Order: sequence, then C-alpha cells, then structure tokens
Amino acid sequence: MLVRTDMSGSSTVLIADDDQNDVFFLRRAFQKSGLGHHLFEVQDGQQAVDYLSGAPPFQDRNKYPLPSLLLLDLKMPRMTGFEVLSWLQNQSSLKQMPVVVLSGSNQARDVEQARSLGAAEYQVKPADFDALMKFVREVDARWLQAARNGA
Repeated sequence: MLVRTDMSGSSTVLIADDDQNDVFFLRRAFQKSGLGHHLFEVQDGQQAVDYLSGAPPFQDRNKYPLPSLLLLDLKMPRMTGFEVLSWLQNQSSLKQMPVVVLSGSNQARDVEQARSLGAAEYQVKPADFDALMKFVREVDARWLQAARNGA
C-alpha cells in the first residue's frame, strides 16, 4: 500500500463530511492525539471527487496533495458517500487509498453497501470526544502507521 507522507512522516487525510461540528471535533481529536497529519476537508461528495481527481480548485497537488486516507461520511449533499465509493472503484490510481466510512448510520444495509463498494472500514461516529480520540488513534495505527511501516 502506498502511503503518501512528507519529510516529517506526516500523512495527508481527506475528510469528506458536510457537518462542520463533526469536522471540528475530528480535527481537534487528531490535534489532541498528537498526530501531525495534514487534514484537508471537503463538504460534499462532489467536492471529494473534485479533490481526488485534481479538478479545479484542487488541481495544484503541492497545495492539495493526494491523501493517504479518506474519511468519508455517507449522507452528504450533491453526491453521497456511496456515490463517491462507486466513483473510486473506477479510479485505478486511487485503488490503494483506504477509505474509512465514518457515518451516523448503524444500519446493516449501509455497512454492507459501503463494504461492497470498497470501503476498507466502517465506523459509526463516536458519541463522545474520548471515543473519537480512540477512533483517531486506531485509524492512524491501522491505516497510516502500518502502511508506512510496510505492514
């Protein structure tokens, strides 16, 4: 698995979520956990596709690097997380990038559909900040550190 890191060993994480409160707390959890990853955010599925494909305004890869990990909400405007996952299936250059669905839904059919569309992991959004910090550390260990170390 290819993990894109900078000179400090930090990875780029793209957060696709339309709930600004969720994004705020996710950013805060990464910061409080001492994880120095570069976090970029988009507010809907179409922006996620634009970012990942390098469409304007995301065409400058120095400013908007390809992520090592996508944290993806399912229920977003313009294009759902399911539609982003479907799009990703046809992008050979992005096949190695893990996608962790972080959703408010715990419905079995959503989990099954996300997995069938290529999600590497599915997590229900944690209810409190301590659980969110635990999630962030686990995501780092499972998808960013392990890949960087050749696991």
